[in-house]
Order: sequence, then structure tokens, then C-alpha cells
Amino acid sequence: MAQLNRLVFPAALRTQHNKTALLAGLLLMVFWWTGPLLPMAGAAQTGTGPAPGPVESKRIEGRWVRPDGGYILQLGDVKEDGSLTAAYFNPRPIHVARAETRCKEGAITLFVELRDVNYPGSTYTMAYDPATDRLKGTYFQAAMQQTFEVEFVRIE
Repeated sequence: MAQLNRLVFPAALRTQHNKTALLAGLLLMVFWWTGPLLPMAGAAQTGTGPAPGPVESKRIEGRWVRPDGGYILQLGDVKEDGSLTAAYFNPRPIHVARAETRCKEGAITLFVELRDVNYPGSTYTMAYDPATDRLKGTYFQAAMQQTFEVEFVRIE
């Protein structure tokens, strides 16, 4: 660095303050020249186009049934911030404390938290599978502290 400093910069510019500023300028030039080689911030890295957004997330709206027990999950009104309305029935209504959808790694994900009698914080964490039009993931049964693989199929 010292040799480069003597070759490139005149003696008057070799103070410590100027060295720091010039080094920052040199780094800026390197990034300016190599910037086009780096992926753009926020761009989808999958190579299949942009990640799903609020419009695509609306694909999970509807009524879903869990075939192994007949539990019904009703999803609707997906908003841009990922919030949505959700109702859960077994067969009577169970209070949904929280429901949200996100676009994660090119997939639409869903999180639902139940808080009611016999449902002390049980959760569904699932992803939408567009090939089969199903919600697939896990159900954490809080009362028993067990996790199960589950899926929901669309009924409406």
C-alpha cells in the first residue's frame, strides 16, 4: 500500500486524513466498476421471475379442509402487509389469535395461531403448493407439545 501510495498520490496528499479519504475513493471506484457484476438488491434469486407478492398471496383465499380430521380453515381478505382474516372450525369455531401470509423464497407461506379452550397457542405453519392447490406444513399442538405434518385441500 505504501508503494502504491507514493506512486499514485503526490506527497502533499499523503497525510493520514487524506489517505483515508483516498482509500475510500479507491474502494468506491472498485465497486463502481464491479457493481454491474453483482445481483441487484431485492431481485429474486430463483431465476423464475419476481417473488410472489400480495396479488399472488390472494391465491390462498378460500375454504380449506384437513382430510385427516375434517378441520376447516377459512382464509380471506389478504392485505399487502400480509395480514388476512382467518376462521378455524373443529367443527365449532376456534378463536384465531393471529394469521399472516408472507412470500418467502418464492413461496407463499401461511402462519395461523389458535388461542381457545384446548388450543393454548397451537399453530399451523404451511406453504401453498400451486401444483396441487394445497396448503402443506406442520401443526404444533400446544397442549401436547407435539408437531404433526399436515395438509389442507381446497373445498371452495
